Amino acid sequence: MREFIYYSRTAPTSGNYIKEDLHQSGRLDIAIHSVIASFFLSHKMRTDVKLHLIFSGPPDPPKHLELKPVTEGETDVDKIYLSKRNVSGILKRMLYKYREGQKKEVFPGYWIEKKPFLHVVNELSNEGKNLYILDERGKDLREIEIEKDPIFILGDHQGLPQKELKRLKKICTPVSLGKRLYFASHTIAIVNNELDRREDAGLL
Repeated sequence: MREFIYYSRTAPTSGNYIKEDLHQSGRLDIAIHSVIASFFLSHKMRTDVKLHLIFSGPPDPPKHLELKPVTEGETDVDKIYLSKRNVSGILKRMLYKYREGQKKEVFPGYWIEKKPFLHVVNELSNEGKNLYILDERGKDLREIEIEKDPIFILGDHQGLPQKELKRLKKICTPVSLGKRLYFASHTIAIVNNELDRREDAGLL
């Protein structure tokens, strides 16, 4: 299992705040592309990925959306149909289904709760998870040893919250994709590719 934590300081935290123009909806388009990069292969869905979305935009931050889509069973009974076209609708419905004080499973494999970014990271760290943070000054991803069941942390177009980076770098291994900066979704695709190659070679 591999996991990604995507943080957005602008993504909306209520379904009412999602407009038709996703670019004007707290850059929800970036989160949607990140969902696609996390789970979709050509003609196939990944079953070895969990994605954490931390939205900190208006009106009720923060919201933690956890996605580990169920892919087996009957559609609309055991699972829901996830396609590239309906990601925004699913995220919107998840936000609508939020209930205060609960971690609610909205669909099979889709949960929502109110939890800050650093709390999510700390919980996973306390569970003994292997955490990696994307940082242009980190060690090259291709040159480091990656432990089993890794978790990679990245931010949106505005990056990760500066006040929390110092804490994060104490509990995470900083890793870099090189000298160039990539979109969040491209970053996830590159990391997925590197992990795929290592798994195929029996190195992970």
